[in-house]
Amino acid sequence: MRPTLPTPGAKETRTACHLLTLTYVGYARVSTQDQTLDLQKDALKKIGCTKIFTDTASGAQAERKGLEEALAFLREGDTLVLWRLDRLGRSLKHLLETITTLNKRKIGFKSLTESIDTTTSNGRLIFNIFASLAEFERDLIRERTKAGLAAARARGRVGGRPKAQTLNTPKKVALAQSLYDNKDNTIDEICKTLNISRATLYRYIQAKQTHV
Repeated sequence: MRPTLPTPGAKETRTACHLLTLTYVGYARVSTQDQTLDLQKDALKKIGCTKIFTDTASGAQAERKGLEEALAFLREGDTLVLWRLDRLGRSLKHLLETITTLNKRKIGFKSLTESIDTTTSNGRLIFNIFASLAEFERDLIRERTKAGLAAARARGRVGGRPKAQTLNTPKKVALAQSLYDNKDNTIDEICKTLNISRATLYRYIQAKQTHV
């Protein structure tokens, strides 16, 4: 049974015909160097998509208005269909978050190339495996980071406490940036690992932000 008609003045409206017949909503995305848009649209039409949203990436441009419109258009009971998984997410994390949100809205997800369909039990199993692997990877990264911090601190204590240093080498600057970007690390942990003062770290952060 299709959803009821939206009330007048609703942000997104659909015709009675759409509400009664539309089940599959397609989404296609290409880069400026990628010429597969027609291929994707043909595959989506063949599977039964009568409404297709598209995006054309432009270099570093992160906006995906077509995807935003598709997500706003979808209603409970619909299925979002893609030609391939990488058309949807900028990363595995973003992909899983988007599909999880669709599941909560009771909207299906189907990827033609990978044969994933969350409206089936097998498709849901595959998605759950992906999600579990992603969480496992995040846990491994956290554990390795903590182990690296502990080892670095231990090396710093050998032979007494050395004098505080500055971020005077590209390698040390890169390590400082990596540790700072990992939100699991505190400022004190970063300073102890690099043997620098808080003032030195803050000067580096402020200087970097000024040049962004």
